[in-house]
Amino acid sequence: MSVDRNPTQYLKEEYERLLSEKLTWEPRELQSSSGADCRMDGKQVIMLAANNYLGLSTHPRVVNAMIRATEEYGAGAGSDRSIAGDMGVHEQLDSRLARFKRAPASLTYPTGYAVNEGLIPQLATRGDLFVSDELNHGSIIDGIRLSHADRAVYRHKDADDLARVMKEAEQHDPRYRQIWIITDGVFSMDGDLAPLPDIANIAREHGAGVYVDDAHGEGVLGEQGRGIVSHFGLSHKQIHAEMGTFSKAFGVVGGHVTGSEFLRKFALNKSRSWLLSGAIPPGVAAACIAAIDVLDSEPQWLAKLWENRNHFINAAQQLGFDTGNSETPIVPIMCKESGIARELADFVWEKGIYVLPIVFPMVARGKARIRVQLSAKHTKDQLDQAIAAFKEGGEKLHLI
Repeated sequence: MSVDRNPTQYLKEEYERLLSEKLTWEPRELQSSSGADCRMDGKQVIMLAANNYLGLSTHPRVVNAMIRATEEYGAGAGSDRSIAGDMGVHEQLDSRLARFKRAPASLTYPTGYAVNEGLIPQLATRGDLFVSDELNHGSIIDGIRLSHADRAVYRHKDADDLARVMKEAEQHDPRYRQIWIITDGVFSMDGDLAPLPDIANIAREHGAGVYVDDAHGEGVLGEQGRGIVSHFGLSHKQIHAEMGTFSKAFGVVGGHVTGSEFLRKFALNKSRSWLLSGAIPPGVAAACIAAIDVLDSEPQWLAKLWENRNHFINAAQQLGFDTGNSETPIVPIMCKESGIARELADFVWEKGIYVLPIVFPMVARGKARIRVQLSAKHTKDQLDQAIAAFKEGGEKLHLI
């Protein structure tokens, strides 16, 4: 007896629901390299929505390193690193990153998401506890959900609430084998920073590990872009796992985690997203090494990034825009309502500016915004053109 059931009907209904609520993603086509000025959907626009903070995706040293390694080693590694694809260039990247981070060891993954999805569930299990900032990235949330550990959440960036959660959790079950506090370093929707020194102190008091996702801090914060651990003058004895990605300020692609030698060995042996994923292409690994070398030897890009960020946010605030709690080159233009955020994004698109409206469910209802992301490669004229478009759109929509 067969059952009259259409297994794809739900997919259609769910998509139509998302469409009716204006919650669908409709990506525009990038038709050039990712730069401050690029071509999208047949139109030349100023890019203010990319993670390419330093413009390294087109840096000659990075591009040429990828070409040379591809010619020498081929387009792919041919296997997982755990089986037969662990090339010398992969080991060189791990070592180069550890030196850059001034830490004992690093391990690179295919993506940053793969780090959080694969490593976090292995750090704690039944009888353990994860304590997470309420605004942590979805990849952190997914990683925690994949574990069998208990979970607790503290209010965003609130060290006092973290201390309360830790105390209450231990009173509830003083037998926790492992406790890990997990936080973003730079929160990607608001551009604000985690209070990492306070978190490290609370972790030390409770014998807990600290895991920080510094995807948006690398290349942006700290000495020569070394990230949030460097920014706060902390060490990898205080921050036990520093996760990151090569797809943002480094301008390439791939994920990584940095910490002790035993963290690397643990991750290499336990993390399924490393063990069961194809190795990043050798050209990509070589490009990542070159990007680290650029950060070490060309400090002008980091300085220019912050110059551009300060110019834009100061102008936006002078116009009367609410820029939220930004402390980094991620600058939200708060719009409150999702419809207004979409209208503002559409308005500045017509003026040659590409930005992304961030709406529910990516942020809470009533917290919609435009997320502006600055780059070292923007010129002052480009930023002033963007500011003029936001001014006109903001006045039209009664935001300013």
